[in-house]
Amino acid sequence: MINGEETVAKILAMKIIAVVGLSDNKERPSYRVASYLKEHGYEIIPVNPLISEWHGLRSYPTLEAIPRKVDVVDIFRRSESIPPIVKSAIAIGAKAVWMQEGIVNEEAGKEAEKAGLLVVMDKCLMKEKERANE
Repeated sequence: MINGEETVAKILAMKIIAVVGLSDNKERPSYRVASYLKEHGYEIIPVNPLISEWHGLRSYPTLEAIPRKVDVVDIFRRSESIPPIVKSAIAIGAKAVWMQEGIVNEEAGKEAEKAGLLVVMDKCLMKEKERANE
């Protein structure tokens, strides 16, 4: 079920997160969220064709360019940009798609669920991790 507590808990237990739209600008939410997750034991894989690396980690231009398995695709892109990212997440065999706060695309969410992925929309992965740690 999209956004259910059980879905959130299952995703928080996964460890390899590809962050689509990860910025190297410390002021951007994607930078802050990914930094927090990295500090809390998650492996971050940057996905942004405009940067070559983030925190010393190679940045990939697309999800398909990542040479290993990804558990979660954490998305920091506009809602209308979500469908091709979800298609890529399905294609690479990701287990979950997480659309950050303010990002909702019901059609793409349903497509991901139909393909067997867990889906969360309009929630912050960092805030949910903090809440789980309380």
